[in-house]
Amino acid sequence: MYNDNPTIADLEKTVDESKQGEVFFDGGKIPGQKSFYIESYGCQMNFSDSEIVASILAESGYGPTRNMEVADLILINTCSIREKAEYNVRRRLGVFNRVKRERPEVMIGILGCMAERLKSKLLEEEKLVDLVVGPDAYRDIPNLISSAEEGDQSINVLLSREETYADISPMRLGTNGVSAFISIMRGCDNMCSFCVVPFTRGRERSRNAFSIIAEATELVKNGYKEVTLLGQNVDSYKWENPETKEKVTFAQLLEMVALVSPEMRVRFSTSHPKDITDEVLYTIAKYENICNYIHLPVQSGNSRILKKMNRTYTREWYKERVDSIYRIIPDCAISADIITGFCSETEEDHQETLSIMEYTNYTMSYMFFYSERPGTLAAKKYEDDIPLELKKRRLAEVIEMQNKLSFDSNKLDIGKTFKVLIEGNSKKSDQHWKGKNDQFKMLIFPKTGDHKAGDYVMVRVDEVNQATLKGEMV
Repeated sequence: MYNDNPTIADLEKTVDESKQGEVFFDGGKIPGQKSFYIESYGCQMNFSDSEIVASILAESGYGPTRNMEVADLILINTCSIREKAEYNVRRRLGVFNRVKRERPEVMIGILGCMAERLKSKLLEEEKLVDLVVGPDAYRDIPNLISSAEEGDQSINVLLSREETYADISPMRLGTNGVSAFISIMRGCDNMCSFCVVPFTRGRERSRNAFSIIAEATELVKNGYKEVTLLGQNVDSYKWENPETKEKVTFAQLLEMVALVSPEMRVRFSTSHPKDITDEVLYTIAKYENICNYIHLPVQSGNSRILKKMNRTYTREWYKERVDSIYRIIPDCAISADIITGFCSETEEDHQETLSIMEYTNYTMSYMFFYSERPGTLAAKKYEDDIPLELKKRRLAEVIEMQNKLSFDSNKLDIGKTFKVLIEGNSKKSDQHWKGKNDQFKMLIFPKTGDHKAGDYVMVRVDEVNQATLKGEMV
């Protein structure tokens, strides 16, 4: 959900509170049909997973509703990446349980990473939910609902080495009809010391390439103009055709998706600095419809801290990858994830993070202070020894640096004309369109002519702030 013109306070709230929940819906409750209401928190993978869950529920006779007050089943797809994210989920569960007190027949379920991490505690100790379903057990949701209706404990958090949901066509809910996610892989093998993902989403496995192309083709057929290929580490995508034994790399998959339609933009997230190859960069440069934008999380600019984070690259390696990106794709935009106050971080280490931000010239970043997560390697091996106030002060400096970089980058766009994909109305005015350019920058511009969401238009930039470009169609 985009803020067309966020203030610094808005940005600080966003980075401090993590990504907010978003409701997936498609119309109201149909009389006589059971309905479900679902909210998703955290990463794009969770939003994509919610579309898979919606499809599975539809096969069982459930329809989506935007109104939790009338839903027969209330689900929340959760994130465990930060303590604050789990706090927000518990707060929402409190709201759902007030609905349940008025209508005891309502089922409440928790999905995703928090379900995987806390498992039966949510059922037995806290009694907050009726269903607990991990990321690899969504096919079992209809059976779990039946068990819960009979009063049995209803939980499945088993992780899988094979599950990719490749055969399930996601129900596109709550989208703008223009952009969609395609999950290309699940799980993660990187074992970053601060991260719970390998424990909550399991080992890495890549999805059948042909099923990905089929999904992209179907999206084009249905009028979508942009897809984002999703994975915890898309660069390590590798699928072997069981018949020919031919291996498909991420660069090859990226090309295959780009060739589905020249009118469909292709984005991807997330890249890992240790794995992104020149082959991927040359593929981006080769195809006009692969966007010149790479999300390349750095986490820290200091090699010692990166080693403690088990990121498996150094400051020098990261800079070399940045140099290669700008050499091969000169107008590429780069964004990052940044953590301040990781275990033992010194002031000098922090300054190196600020300096690598300047070196890379990020157009945007997702910025957080370190939040120790139970069960991670960092929690087991290192002392969380940076005082909270110091973490917050360093985070404020990172935010200030990013605001400057974003504003300076945007000012360079004044007078330039960009190809923009119209996404829909601006949040502040239905007399203005909003849409993104190739570099993932948001543009706001007045409506003229008979254009509609999904159209490409040329927009000249006349003024900017740190988050948005504003201009006119030309």
